Amino acid sequence: MKLSEETVDWAEAMSPLGALSVGSTARGLCHVGFGDAADLRKEVLKVRPRAVIVEDGDRARACLQDILALLEDPQRPYEGPLDILGTGFQTAVWTALRDIPAGERRTYSDLARHVGAPTAVRAVAGACAANRLAVVIPCHRVVRSTGDISGYRWGRSVKAALLAREAR
Repeated sequence: MKLSEETVDWAEAMSPLGALSVGSTARGLCHVGFGDAADLRKEVLKVRPRAVIVEDGDRARACLQDILALLEDPQRPYEGPLDILGTGFQTAVWTALRDIPAGERRTYSDLARHVGAPTAVRAVAGACAANRLAVVIPCHRVVRSTGDISGYRWGRSVKAALLAREAR
């Protein structure tokens, strides 16, 4: 492996919400997503073009078990390290998202005010859309000002199902 490459351990499983894929680097969890695994691996390689994906890697298998447990008990936070790549603003939004308790919802405007940028509602929505850690960074807890479910990177039906699971 060349010095500029990084290894992304990859694991997949069926979850209560469909196909789930998890990627992890030596620094931490870098990807959690629902849907077609081949498409999700391509997404990882767009963000990390020099990555070498190792199928069924040890780190990812361990993270996968943590994510499956999190789906069963949304009240428990993910405690492992994260390896997220984003701008300073995106990171601030993602940190604020992790502060929203399971079962609660915020609007994009609420989140913009929380990060100190009350007029940056579209930028907040963009940061939510750029989130590559489904469930761990719970952007599914953000809804429109009307309370309606808005778009979700992994599909509105997955977002609705996550919100319904947390409401129990």
